[in-house]
Amino acid sequence: MNMPVLPTISTAFIIISAILVAIGWILIVKDKKAAHKKTMIAAVISALLFFIIYLSRTVFIGNTSFGGPDDVKIYYTIFLFFHIFLATTGAVFGIVTLVLAFKRNIKKHEKIGPITSIIWFFTAITGVMVYLLLYVFYKGGDTTSLIKAILGT
Repeated sequence: MNMPVLPTISTAFIIISAILVAIGWILIVKDKKAAHKKTMIAAVISALLFFIIYLSRTVFIGNTSFGGPDDVKIYYTIFLFFHIFLATTGAVFGIVTLVLAFKRNIKKHEKIGPITSIIWFFTAITGVMVYLLLYVFYKGGDTTSLIKAILGT
């Protein structure tokens, strides 16, 4: 199996981020606030490393289009749009949750934090699935511009 380096590394950072969010959730339930804060900051750093690698690859190399069978392509495309929506929503929620925490608005942080975490878990899961569909289950298609990769044109 020939897995591309940058997508593999960036996907690993998303997995690490989701694991750290889960650990952070457990820590706050156990009222270990300092450990929760450090773990969640590490989760954010991991997510940022993913984003930096993803964005750099998108800008300088391009995105890989779906290389699987045509009859699966429409399902992949719908799934990809769902993942992109989740990732965008998760990022916005993540920023809001972080700002609330750093501004010490803990009541609102406590309300939005679990929602943000759940969105992030689904983002990570769907991100891993996109990776598997592009590089493991099927051979990746052409590397091209973002729009062409998404639309398959």
